[in-house]
Amino acid sequence: MRILLVLLGIVALGFNGVYGQVKYTSSDKKAIKYYDESIRAINSNKWDEAANYAKEAIEEDPSFIEPYLILGDFYETTGEYKQGLQALEKAVSIDPHFYPTAYFKMAKYALELEEYDYAAQLIKSYFGYESRRKSLDETAKIIQRNAIFAREAIKQKVDFNPINLGPKINSVHDEYYPALTADDEMLLFTRKIPDARVRGIGNNPGMQEDFFLAKRKSAQEEWDMAFNLNGHINTEYNEGAPTITADGKTMVFTACELYGDLNYGEDRVGYGSCDLFISYNENGAWTKPINLGKSINSNHWETQPSLSADGRVLFFIRGKRNSRRAVENMEIMFSVRMEDGTWSSAVPMPSPINTPGNESSVLIHPDGQTLYFASTGHPGFGGEDLFVTRIGPDGEWTEPENLGYPINTSKNENSLLVSSSGDVAYFASNREGGYGGLDLYSFKLPEGLRPVPVSFTKGFVYDEETKKPLEANFKLLDLESGNLIVESKSDAKGEFLVTLPSNKDYALEVEKDGYLFYSENFSLAENPDRSEPRYLEIGMSAVRPGESVVLNNIFFSSGKYDLKKSSEVELNKLFDFLRKNADLRIAIEGHTDNVGEESDNQLLSENRAKAVYDYLVAKGISKERLKYIGYGESKPVASNDTEEGRAKNRRTVFTVL
Repeated sequence: MRILLVLLGIVALGFNGVYGQVKYTSSDKKAIKYYDESIRAINSNKWDEAANYAKEAIEEDPSFIEPYLILGDFYETTGEYKQGLQALEKAVSIDPHFYPTAYFKMAKYALELEEYDYAAQLIKSYFGYESRRKSLDETAKIIQRNAIFAREAIKQKVDFNPINLGPKINSVHDEYYPALTADDEMLLFTRKIPDARVRGIGNNPGMQEDFFLAKRKSAQEEWDMAFNLNGHINTEYNEGAPTITADGKTMVFTACELYGDLNYGEDRVGYGSCDLFISYNENGAWTKPINLGKSINSNHWETQPSLSADGRVLFFIRGKRNSRRAVENMEIMFSVRMEDGTWSSAVPMPSPINTPGNESSVLIHPDGQTLYFASTGHPGFGGEDLFVTRIGPDGEWTEPENLGYPINTSKNENSLLVSSSGDVAYFASNREGGYGGLDLYSFKLPEGLRPVPVSFTKGFVYDEETKKPLEANFKLLDLESGNLIVESKSDAKGEFLVTLPSNKDYALEVEKDGYLFYSENFSLAENPDRSEPRYLEIGMSAVRPGESVVLNNIFFSSGKYDLKKSSEVELNKLFDFLRKNADLRIAIEGHTDNVGEESDNQLLSENRAKAVYDYLVAKGISKERLKYIGYGESKPVASNDTEEGRAKNRRTVFTVL
């Protein structure tokens, strides 16, 4: 297919204008005869024959320009850019003005060969000809831009030492599009394999894409042997480009029709070309995939999804197939999951991310702020390059930054994955020394290209009395702003895993029908070891008289009873709880440590309890359902001999009456 597309491009660039001319630059009849045979071979799409005849013509007359032009184009079809450049150099050395388009093609080849200074010189020569083919000017400007950019960028090499992930991950087949859980303990990727169920050529089976999964016990250990992801996911059709949430419980992937019949695999129906499907891991097994629907999928090409860590925002690529079935006009789209579980209509990412070129391989990092993607439309080294952009405090995305050389080269780079820690990246490459085809590699990501550091937090929710695990809803909020960061639920084992930016303080709220809600706050502002998770054990008490809840996210200034603004998250949670449990009556209790006079502490605790009481009454809770009381320093829950103990004793509690 690649050769066919190149040939079609060659015809567009000047086949009729040069090769088919009647007047030649040679008068040697034998050379002209060979050249005419070369043209006939081109018309029959026999390019190997055409190249041989062109060489015969040159042997008869080394000053015959047209055969050099044929060879220049032929070597592009085979990817032999050095030979193609040499053939065109010979042509322009004979007559620099005969075919100005030769400079355009030479600049393309020089770019492929990473001869950036030479490419810039050649494209400048091309623009110097008024008789040039001006329909190529836009592409020529891109070549010129990339040559000038790369000429300077290559002087500032970044550290890059890729390491093959080894034979437990890679095989003689292609491996690409990796995805990781936040704890770096599960790697999901695409492998292209032969399958007897797929129509092939002759007696050979066809090839199709399946998912493979590898696990390890920690990020410091080696991967176990990758295995085929059985169940409802893999079929005889193509499944690829997976993305998974931080906890590994939700997966979105691409499935494509093979035979133009809108069949996407076992009981799957789509809208045409490639569509996105979603599946959930329930009790260790993946559910039957569901098409994400028309708000995301279309009759175009939807692929390469990337889910935010909390599963609330989906980024993906949409392209359109042209008349030759090639995909073009690829751009990054995004959709937001609504409160009812449906997805908003997908819209393109704003400028400066999408370009008139092609964007692909989008990745939103677990920090929720850093986006990596591949593009042909931003200044680069030629082909697809990898870029990073970050969303600022104003909600605007920064100008995309090229990841630099030699991460990017004149070839195509894509399939980038960045670990939650931000210091390790993964990609696919067919570089020498691999196991065959595309292999997966890892490398240390240079510091300036890393995302915001994130930590992952694991939780276990259980019944305080029976110790049995609970499925419960939880929210994590920015303690300072009150903004919602994560909203999810624990699984049937009572477990959850989330990623959070490491430079903030957080409030945790957990609720389940029939239970008192749970609240806690913790800080990740100083977390030197982000490779180790923070563990939260959350015991929940059933709603019954005498049960109490410590309101850990209600804050006062030292010695005062004015509620801090950061307390509103917790206060509103308590209000919602009382509104949902309309028959419930509670007592609000204030407690202090033993610093200061006992009488002062008694009064302070009562005033703090009353401040919470007043807030709830102002919000509409009946006074008949509330009472407040101050206990001062009389009921400590920890020793007052340490600051940690005194902090636990300074608390606000509510008790069911």
